[in-house]
Amino acid sequence: MEKQKIVILGAGYGGIMTSRRLEKLLKNGEADVTLINKHDYHYITTQLHKIGAGTASDRKIAMDINELIDPYKTDFIKGTVSSINIDTQEVHLESGESVPYDYLVVALGFEVETYGIPGIKENAFDIRSFRSSKFIYHHIVKQFSLYKEDHDPSRLTFVVAGGGFTGIEMLGELIESLPKLCKEHEIPYNEVKIMGVEAAPSILPFFGEESAVYTTKFLKKNGVKIMTGAKILECTPDAIHLEDNVKIPTRTLIWSCGVKGNSILQDSGLPLIRTKLQVDPFLRVNHIKNIFSLGDCSLFMKNEKSALPPTAQVALQEASFCAQNIVATIRGEELKTFEYHHKGSVASIGNKAAIGKVGRFTISGLFAAFMKQIIEARYLFMLGGPALIFKQHFIVRNDQVKVSANQ
Repeated sequence: MEKQKIVILGAGYGGIMTSRRLEKLLKNGEADVTLINKHDYHYITTQLHKIGAGTASDRKIAMDINELIDPYKTDFIKGTVSSINIDTQEVHLESGESVPYDYLVVALGFEVETYGIPGIKENAFDIRSFRSSKFIYHHIVKQFSLYKEDHDPSRLTFVVAGGGFTGIEMLGELIESLPKLCKEHEIPYNEVKIMGVEAAPSILPFFGEESAVYTTKFLKKNGVKIMTGAKILECTPDAIHLEDNVKIPTRTLIWSCGVKGNSILQDSGLPLIRTKLQVDPFLRVNHIKNIFSLGDCSLFMKNEKSALPPTAQVALQEASFCAQNIVATIRGEELKTFEYHHKGSVASIGNKAAIGKVGRFTISGLFAAFMKQIIEARYLFMLGGPALIFKQHFIVRNDQVKVSANQ
């Protein structure tokens, strides 16, 4: 019997963990596994705000894929997916290569949702990937250098749009990094402005009032101005425009207001709902038994009205079930219904504070920051065991990840 070909698109949380799980579940010679990713590194998405602010070294966040997988069990291809042909069961890459599959796992991640607001796509910066986050930091450093020449206050006004998980974490990292940049460039810190803009009436809508109050007080205490109920109407290279004719001169708008499914899926012939692939209880794309989807580009309905959120925690739990169900399908065994178990969420506000909700308990401050570190260490353990935890925390690597300059 010819070996089945399993192809995984994307090496984010869902893709890399599906690959690692298949390595453990498949018997020798049972299937060929191919992992395709546009970069040769896997990055910790929940830590990208540290790259954007320059508070973490590249190799603390980005890890070589070839060092994470078993090369004897998983074939890695560095390439960008251009299209998926479900009729011929092939994945086409921008290089011109075609990769055939018997089973396909679509874990391509997300793209930024701009909601059609003029100028956001052209002028705002987003925490979308390692590369885009790295670009934020380079841009911030450049503004400090240019400010020394023209003293334009808009260069030292840094605005984060979105008062959710990612936006708050980005504000926390700016609090950590900007004073250091001021010292390096010999600029008084009181000339810097950090602002958070949220269209909703309050920040952190999913964490509850207690967490929102704590976070607001913490940010204000550290000099951050929070604007809620403030809708952005337009972004230009040197300002953002809000409702009621409010204009904020700034050269840096960091956008963290929403995500959507990957645009590659638009012409794939796969059934989409709101740019995402709706999956059945077994994580298969609806009505297609050999294509699975998980993570940010999939839509798993908890009930008739609501879907699971696009979080790392969801993707990690889906990955384990996805791998099990692929192996079960190959062996003709019964598939398992996916059940999500929320284990709580913690958002950092810099290095020494965080807020979170674990079960019925709301946590904040230094203890919550410690819990955040535990959560990140747990992921490293899942990915590579104690050896990877030791490597990421105690082996210093100062080499930078090579990324292209284009945004």
